[in-house]
Amino acid sequence: MNTALHQQVDTEVFNELSPKPTTAWPPFSKEEFRQALDKCNNSSAPGPDKLTWRHLKIILNQDSCLFHIVNIVDACINLGHWPNHFKRSSMVIIPKPNKPAYNSPKFFHPIVLLNTIGKLIEKAIAEHLQFHVVKNNFIHPSQLGSLKFKSTTDAGIALTHIIRSGWIKNKTTSTLAFDIAQFFPSFNHRILVISLAKAGLDPKVTSFFEDFLVKRKTNYTWNEFSSPTFEVNVGVGQGSTLSPILSALYLSPLLYILEKHLKTLNIPVSLLSFVDDSLLISQNKSIDVSNSNPSAIPTHYMLELLEPSQIMP
Repeated sequence: MNTALHQQVDTEVFNELSPKPTTAWPPFSKEEFRQALDKCNNSSAPGPDKLTWRHLKIILNQDSCLFHIVNIVDACINLGHWPNHFKRSSMVIIPKPNKPAYNSPKFFHPIVLLNTIGKLIEKAIAEHLQFHVVKNNFIHPSQLGSLKFKSTTDAGIALTHIIRSGWIKNKTTSTLAFDIAQFFPSFNHRILVISLAKAGLDPKVTSFFEDFLVKRKTNYTWNEFSSPTFEVNVGVGQGSTLSPILSALYLSPLLYILEKHLKTLNIPVSLLSFVDDSLLISQNKSIDVSNSNPSAIPTHYMLELLEPSQIMP
């Protein structure tokens, strides 16, 4: 259940962040789709359309067929519309291996299968978004997840560098870790659209995502059982290639604003973020002072910025 779906959110906090200049959204090219298609695994299970990557590669090897796909995605962006066909998914329930019993939902893992052509289009859109926000430096520098060429290794190296730099200055390093519980299911659509606008995206792109996020439908499949179809207007669709970059766009304004508040409060704490896991980092020659700095942040600042998601220490 999406606890953020109907929750009232004070969006005035975003007024503290200046928007990036709006940039026109360029049309897609056939080469972009070829590159995205080459990276797709032929053994991946198909979605409700039953179209495999192997078959799609054969079809789109015909230049005329690929031309029509490019025209479809350009039209989707220009019209601010994501077709209902691509909003349809199927969720397969798979038991986790080696469990003593299967009497609880936590012992099962849902796999979301999306329509294959829609997945390909999402991959191309995700590449465009990555290029746009990297080019205009919208992503907060502390974000090391949900982005191309970033990994947990980068997060580890960054933290190691901070700690070792502190040693040179005879400073100890203290960290306070927190997790945003139910992060992806609790995406507030209104906040995400505001973040997209702040990133300087063309208004037709934000209109596209307003439609992309809603009226999605799925059904559960378990062995021979298949449930009726129902709506899942929850966060960003599970299994979507767009989820990682949209999560980075969602969090970036909040990290910039939190950083600004910390400076205003004169609390010497820096940030390190990897998707929904973050660190508050403090350094001081006194370990007692270093330990006390993160806890000096008023709780209401964190709650106001990161609600309606839940913060877990």
